[in-house]
Amino acid sequence: MESRSNRESLQADARRLAGRIQHTLISNVLTRDLWERHIAECMQYQFNAAMIPPAWVRQTAQALRNSGIRVASFVDYPYGTMTSAGKAREAAHLVDEGAEEIDLMPNVGFLLSGMEREYFEDIRGVVQAADQIAVKIMLELPLLNASQRERAVALSIDAGVAYLKNASGGAVGVATPEDIRFLRGLAPKNIKIKASGGIKTAQQVRDLLEAGADLVGTSSGARIMHEVLNEAQVSGYESSSHY
Repeated sequence: MESRSNRESLQADARRLAGRIQHTLISNVLTRDLWERHIAECMQYQFNAAMIPPAWVRQTAQALRNSGIRVASFVDYPYGTMTSAGKAREAAHLVDEGAEEIDLMPNVGFLLSGMEREYFEDIRGVVQAADQIAVKIMLELPLLNASQRERAVALSIDAGVAYLKNASGGAVGVATPEDIRFLRGLAPKNIKIKASGGIKTAQQVRDLLEAGADLVGTSSGARIMHEVLNEAQVSGYESSSHY
């Protein structure tokens, strides 16, 4: 009985982690085979969302219809240097294509230059164009000093974002519990937090969620679930889409 109880507890942990992971596939050589494998992994593990490039949003929305898995994409990653008007138009187009969430790269150079009005309007334009679709702002915290971090958070919240995201990914910096606690401490309760950057293990996911993250973005989602399932030592569990 104890073994069964422990197994059920581990299965519940696997469901909890998968439900917080936005499984990410971003590549300049993304083929249909890679995309199909990504969708299959999202379905198998029931991740929170499939995060895919804009060109694949329509196909992904069709593939995941009625699955409960969200379709997420991005605007102006990785540089954030598209015109603000262009960002807004792209956001509106992604919504038309079927995106349910948009991760936005703001123009960090505006903030570093003290051009706070331009930084704010860059974000606000996308929020307005996305209408009711959640916008998650990639703050790139490792590139900012303490005061710039606080201003980035305040301006993003004022612009209407739904999520604060510590960074765009591992090329900028590894997500840390300290960064997540920093964001959670500044954000009002209605603003959620997404952790991103160098997240490769189940323990990292657990630590970030415990620190206050609502979601975790990682390209290692399937690898993390393999790790969790090995922990659970449940025969046949890995190949099942049901927990």
